[in-house]
Amino acid sequence: MDSLTQIVLGAAVGEAVLGKKIGNKAMLYGAIAGTIPDLDVITRYFLDTVTATEWHRGVSHSIFFSIMFAPIFGWLVWKINKKESATWKEWSKLMFWGLFTHPLLDAFTTWGTQLFWPFKTRLAFQSIFVIDPLYTVPFITFVILAMFQKRTSDKRSKYIKLGLLISTSYLILTLVLKGVAFQKFEQGLETQNISYREINTRPAPLNTVLWMANIETDDAYLMGDYSFFDTQSISFTSYPKNHELLGKWSSNDKIERLIKITEGWYTITENDGQLYFNDLRFGLISLDDNENQFAFSYKLVPNGDDLIVEERPKFKRDAKRLMVALWQRIWGN
Repeated sequence: MDSLTQIVLGAAVGEAVLGKKIGNKAMLYGAIAGTIPDLDVITRYFLDTVTATEWHRGVSHSIFFSIMFAPIFGWLVWKINKKESATWKEWSKLMFWGLFTHPLLDAFTTWGTQLFWPFKTRLAFQSIFVIDPLYTVPFITFVILAMFQKRTSDKRSKYIKLGLLISTSYLILTLVLKGVAFQKFEQGLETQNISYREINTRPAPLNTVLWMANIETDDAYLMGDYSFFDTQSISFTSYPKNHELLGKWSSNDKIERLIKITEGWYTITENDGQLYFNDLRFGLISLDDNENQFAFSYKLVPNGDDLIVEERPKFKRDAKRLMVALWQRIWGN
């Protein structure tokens, strides 16, 4: 999830663990703990693109990391706050839950987390977009309300509990909505007599009303979207796999690792002799009918007997126009 949401979750967890004893400092250090796992982004400054992508939401988002580093961070915070009555053990408990709830929340997103690192299985429920106002806004409202209450106030505890309850309930609801959307895509494919191997579904940006799907067929991937307000049948657009365009590079180590990262959901495109590796899990960069740029795409640059993989820059778009198109599509076709 986005940084603000993780800060809010960390603050709420910190308050729930130690708020009555140390007040708003529990929120502060909970928010810090909730931010720490995302510091893995700095790996992009000293690792190659493929390795940095593999490391993203890897060890720092694991149970192992939370268990190993909670006592260390707890000790540091305890040393800094000697005047507080909280013990090293209590600070460590706060840091653990701040660190651990971060990857738990991220597991509901499309990218997911390697929660069980060093095992490479990535847990990804793909039921919530990385920024979802319906999750964050009510949550942050209750956290702010709690901040202005006395540490021993029953209202303070009530606000935090409500924030955690409502946000968690919404996460569970996203799984239900994902299941309903999945059935709608299955029905659409059956109605149109389309045979397929696998379906992958995820919510569109900023909401859980509009859903997107990737469908694998023998030689292509189909992409479609469905809103709970739709009155017309689902339409699917075909994108050829073009895996054969890789040629000799298909056995290249970086390509094999990219395929594992995408879990096999990728296409290859060629433009003026230049090859691009497209990660389908995040869809296209916009809802325009003539859009052909994928949100995550990698330029494959030959370098002797090896390849240099460069993440393709996102094309600049008119943000207002994109938001208007998204809003209109949410309300049905």
